[in-house]
Amino acid sequence: MREEGGCHCGAVRFAIEIDPPVELLICNCSICSMTGFRHLIVKGEDFTLLSGGDALTSYKFGTGKADHLFCSTCGIKSFYRPRSHPDGWSVNFNCLDRPGQIAVNEVPFDGRNWEAAKAALDAEK
Repeated sequence: MREEGGCHCGAVRFAIEIDPPVELLICNCSICSMTGFRHLIVKGEDFTLLSGGDALTSYKFGTGKADHLFCSTCGIKSFYRPRSHPDGWSVNFNCLDRPGQIAVNEVPFDGRNWEAAKAALDAEK
Protein backbone atom coordinates (compact mmCIF):
# COMPACT_ATOMS: atom_id res chain seq x y z
CA MET A 1 0.00 0.00 0.00
CA ARG A 2 1.29 3.45 -0.89
CA GLU A 3 1.30 6.16 1.75
CA GLU A 4 2.51 9.74 1.49
CA GLY A 5 3.72 12.25 4.02
CA GLY A 6 5.91 15.26 4.56
CA CYS A 7 7.03 18.07 6.76
CA HIS A 8 4.86 20.67 8.47
CA CYS A 9 5.17 23.40 5.82
CA GLY A 10 4.79 21.00 2.87
CA ALA A 11 8.15 21.76 1.26
CA VAL A 12 9.32 18.15 1.74
CA ARG A 13 7.08 15.34 0.47
CA PHE A 14 7.73 11.61 0.25
CA ALA A 15 5.97 8.34 -0.55
CA ILE A 16 6.48 4.88 0.93
CA GLU A 17 5.28 1.37 0.19
CA ILE A 18 4.17 -0.58 3.28
CA ASP A 19 2.27 -3.74 4.20
CA PRO A 20 0.18 -3.15 7.35
CA PRO A 21 0.29 -3.91 10.14
CA VAL A 22 3.58 -2.07 10.47
CA GLU A 23 6.11 -2.20 13.27
CA LEU A 24 7.07 1.11 14.88
CA LEU A 25 10.24 1.37 16.93
CA ILE A 26 9.76 3.69 19.88
CA CYS A 27 13.24 4.89 20.83
CA ASN A 28 14.27 6.49 24.12
CA CYS A 29 17.51 8.13 22.89
CA SER A 30 17.98 11.86 23.42
CA ILE A 31 16.87 13.08 19.99
CA CYS A 32 13.93 10.69 19.59
CA SER A 33 12.65 11.38 23.11
CA MET A 34 12.80 15.13 22.55
CA THR A 35 11.10 15.06 19.14
CA GLY A 36 8.59 12.23 19.62
CA PHE A 37 9.90 10.42 16.53
CA ARG A 38 8.09 7.10 15.89
CA HIS A 39 10.29 4.98 13.59
CA LEU A 40 8.74 3.21 10.64
CA ILE A 41 11.68 1.50 8.95
CA VAL A 42 11.28 1.06 5.18
CA LYS A 43 13.60 -0.47 2.62
CA GLY A 44 15.48 1.94 0.38
CA GLU A 45 13.50 0.85 -2.68
CA ASP A 46 10.20 1.44 -0.83
CA PHE A 47 10.94 5.15 -0.24
CA THR A 48 10.57 7.93 -2.81
CA LEU A 49 11.37 11.58 -2.21
CA LEU A 50 8.66 13.43 -4.14
CA SER A 51 9.80 17.00 -3.53
CA GLY A 52 11.92 19.19 -1.31
CA GLY A 53 15.35 17.62 -1.59
CA ASP A 54 16.80 21.11 -1.86
CA ALA A 55 15.01 22.11 1.38
CA LEU A 56 16.67 19.38 3.48
CA THR A 57 19.51 20.09 5.87
CA SER A 58 21.60 17.38 7.53
CA TYR A 59 22.52 16.94 11.18
CA LYS A 60 24.89 14.27 12.48
CA PHE A 61 25.97 13.63 16.06
CA GLY A 62 27.49 10.87 18.18
CA THR A 63 28.97 8.29 15.80
CA GLY A 64 28.00 10.45 12.80
CA LYS A 65 26.58 7.40 11.02
CA ALA A 66 22.93 8.46 11.11
CA ASP A 67 22.02 11.26 8.71
CA HIS A 68 19.20 13.26 10.29
CA LEU A 69 17.46 15.30 7.60
CA PHE A 70 15.37 18.32 8.54
CA CYS A 71 13.28 20.73 6.49
CA SER A 72 15.23 23.98 6.52
CA THR A 73 11.96 25.95 6.53
CA CYS A 74 9.87 24.37 9.30
CA GLY A 75 12.47 22.21 11.07
CA ILE A 76 10.55 18.94 10.90
CA LYS A 77 12.43 15.65 10.50
CA SER A 78 10.04 13.54 8.43
CA PHE A 79 12.62 10.83 7.70
CA TYR A 80 16.31 10.13 7.96
CA ARG A 81 18.97 7.53 7.15
CA PRO A 82 19.44 5.54 10.40
CA ARG A 83 22.64 3.83 11.40
CA SER A 84 20.59 0.76 12.37
CA HIS A 85 19.33 0.34 8.79
CA PRO A 86 21.90 2.10 6.56
CA ASP A 87 20.28 0.84 3.34
CA GLY A 88 16.81 1.94 4.40
CA TRP A 89 14.96 4.93 5.77
CA SER A 90 13.40 5.68 9.11
CA VAL A 91 10.16 7.54 8.48
CA ASN A 92 8.46 9.46 11.26
CA PHE A 93 5.07 7.75 11.42
CA ASN A 94 3.63 11.02 12.76
CA CYS A 95 4.51 12.70 9.44
CA LEU A 96 2.34 10.42 7.31
CA ASP A 97 -0.80 11.97 5.88
CA ARG A 98 -3.06 9.20 7.25
CA PRO A 99 -1.34 7.62 10.27
CA GLY A 100 -4.62 6.85 12.04
CA GLN A 101 -5.69 4.53 9.23
CA ILE A 102 -2.68 2.18 9.47
CA ALA A 103 -2.54 -0.75 11.90
CA VAL A 104 0.63 -0.63 14.01
CA ASN A 105 2.59 -2.64 16.53
CA GLU A 106 4.80 -0.45 18.74
CA VAL A 107 8.11 -1.96 19.87
CA PRO A 108 10.33 -0.26 22.49
CA PHE A 109 13.93 0.35 21.43
CA ASP A 110 16.51 1.26 24.07
CA GLY A 111 18.41 3.87 22.07
CA ARG A 112 20.18 5.09 25.20
CA ASN A 113 21.99 1.74 25.09
CA TRP A 114 22.08 1.55 21.31
CA GLU A 115 24.61 -1.23 20.70
CA ALA A 116 22.92 -3.69 23.06
CA ALA A 117 19.46 -2.79 21.77
CA LYS A 118 20.53 -3.24 18.14
CA ALA A 119 22.09 -6.64 18.95
CA ALA A 120 18.86 -7.73 20.65
CA LEU A 121 16.79 -6.52 17.68
CA ASP A 122 19.03 -8.42 15.25
CA ALA A 123 18.80 -11.58 17.39
CA GLU A 124 15.00 -11.51 17.14
CA LYS A 125 15.11 -11.68 13.34
